[in-house]
Amino acid sequence: MSRLIELVGITKVFGTQTVLDNISLYIRQNEFVTLLGPSGCGKTTTLRIIGGFEQPTSGGLLFNGQNLLSTPPYKRQLNTVFQRYALFPNMNVAENIAFGLKIQKASRGEIQTQVANMLKMVNLEGFEKRNVASLSGGQQQRVAIARALVNKPKVLLLDEPLGALDLKLRKEMQVELKAMQQSLGITFVYVTHDQEEALTMSDTIVVMNEGKILQIGTPEDIYNEPNCAFVANFIGESNIIPGLMIEDYRVNFCSREFKCIDKGLGKNTNVEVVVRPEDVEITSPESGVLTGVVENVIFKGVHFEMRINTQNFIWKVHSTVQAQKDSTVGITIKPELIHVMPLRGATPLANSNGFGSHLAASLLHGDNNAPGEKVAE
Repeated sequence: MSRLIELVGITKVFGTQTVLDNISLYIRQNEFVTLLGPSGCGKTTTLRIIGGFEQPTSGGLLFNGQNLLSTPPYKRQLNTVFQRYALFPNMNVAENIAFGLKIQKASRGEIQTQVANMLKMVNLEGFEKRNVASLSGGQQQRVAIARALVNKPKVLLLDEPLGALDLKLRKEMQVELKAMQQSLGITFVYVTHDQEEALTMSDTIVVMNEGKILQIGTPEDIYNEPNCAFVANFIGESNIIPGLMIEDYRVNFCSREFKCIDKGLGKNTNVEVVVRPEDVEITSPESGVLTGVVENVIFKGVHFEMRINTQNFIWKVHSTVQAQKDSTVGITIKPELIHVMPLRGATPLANSNGFGSHLAASLLHGDNNAPGEKVAE
């Protein structure tokens, strides 16, 4: 896929506050990219700069290799869906969807055809004459998406569009949005603070915090291979343990030595070790590398969530096997499920899977063999 949008050294300052700090990335054609991070991390500002609603303090923005900053929003080949939808209350469903086509002076026949196609796509056939105020939140969102797509933009920008929906409907719409993007074959740039949304829908996730990009990768890589403690904590749940990298493929934590599949962090280097709760295996005490006491057990439906105190560390464990409260159990962890990172505050590592190329070379220094790169055993 070719590069469609490129942000080059974008900085945005409001007063004395730096909202975006020299960020660079590219977005490829037909890609579903999610900007993910906590409130105030700069993700919505990034989206607004792409859409033309904000101008950066410095940096460049390219669309198909051409400068986009001087192009007003209405002339950019993209549309935006906002969290509040911004539907026209004095227009019915069909009129809302047709608004952009009328601005373009499309013929009456083309408008009718395109509106009918959009209504079918968003499962609102028969709703043409309905007042938008009478629609549910999910239906209003579908109208907003149809209105944004009817002009066939090359890019659809979505600013937390599911935030106002209840949990069940939000999950349904996640699946529908991804299906729409795949069937239309256009680029979606999606902003959310919801990790599940990002993991469910995205081809590529851009994790942001405090105006910086921390990591870019597939949902699988972001979850399984976080490159810093913030990403590990923000995407899902994690056990993060201080450790010592003895040498390549050997790490010590909780006063025990473990095999791992990490290399390049140096010998006898202080590190942080990430182990996901579902990757901790409970065994009999005599079979475990570590032993601990079960302090708490909570039934979560698909698994039990347990807290196991090994004296050196209190582990969060997710397992379909229930251990009894106050019992002594063993813990084992497979080498490929142990992820070693530089200490908190160190420069995040580049992904070894190629997705780090979304970041500027100034960040990654063009190093395809960055420290922490995974290798097969």
